[in-house]
Amino acid sequence: MIGDNFNVGGYYPGSIGRIVEAHALYYSENWGFDVSFESQVAMELGEFLGCFDPRIDGLWTAREQTDFAGSIAIDGKKSNTEGARLRWFIISPKYRGKGVGKRLLSLAVKFCADVGHNKIFLWTFRGLDTARDLYERVGFKLAEENEVDQWGNTIVEQKFEMEIGNAITDNLLGLNR
Repeated sequence: MIGDNFNVGGYYPGSIGRIVEAHALYYSENWGFDVSFESQVAMELGEFLGCFDPRIDGLWTAREQTDFAGSIAIDGKKSNTEGARLRWFIISPKYRGKGVGKRLLSLAVKFCADVGHNKIFLWTFRGLDTARDLYERVGFKLAEENEVDQWGNTIVEQKFEMEIGNAITDNLLGLNR
């Protein structure tokens, strides 16, 4: 599980670059995504943080000393119509399986409940089985699948949704043990 030597916080100088780099490296090395993916992550993350509203938006980063371990964000701009959007959830390879992802996802879901978001959704794609398992254990359900050509590949994108009232966080994820 996540140890005492981890710091979980929000934005810190350099975190935008680290989040973009983690996404670019992982998805290029493991899925063959091209520069359009990295560019999209950088642009959208920059826009999100440029108009960040802490009343509805959240960003959490995990670090071990100065080493980036992971991130997750909640974009609440469309909460009243589509739901709050879970975004930029990634765990650096050396920190996978150590509880970092569980902790970050739990914080994001709890934040949504605390600020009054009724629904959370996320977009991902078929093949990210470990992440899907985590999403489903918290209460997300697959709502939509579409085959699309993007980022230099053909993928089956998936939309997962969860009503906040159906969220299961701390106990299911083992954070209270």
